[in-house]
Amino acid sequence: MSLLFSGCSIPPLSVVGLSEQQAIEECKSDILVYTSSFNPMKNTVSGRQEKTVMKLLVDSETDKVIGASMCGPDAAEIMQGIAIALKCGATKAQFDSTVGIHPSSAEEFVTMRTLTRRVTAGAKPKTNL
Repeated sequence: MSLLFSGCSIPPLSVVGLSEQQAIEECKSDILVYTSSFNPMKNTVSGRQEKTVMKLLVDSETDKVIGASMCGPDAAEIMQGIAIALKCGATKAQFDSTVGIHPSSAEEFVTMRTLTRRVTAGAKPKTNL
């Protein structure tokens, strides 16, 4: 598993585990991709139009979360907790059964229930997100 990466960028970007490209190259089973794009509640109240984008990669055979990325406010802080979960071998079912901290952007990682796409083992990625 890749180490936690957190870039000093605006907006903040953080990644842990495998990228989609790495997952396609390394995994023998299909990759389940869950994504979310939203305007955080704290921005809605202030009127700021700053989007947050998140992605979870799941090995379809084991249900293990093998990668996660986030671009948006507090990305580094949120991804540190996700890094622990990945290191412990957390599954998508465990993410789904976790109660989110509301209101927070972090809760989005445990409420992504709708599959965005399924990447067939050995296929080429359709996006770099």
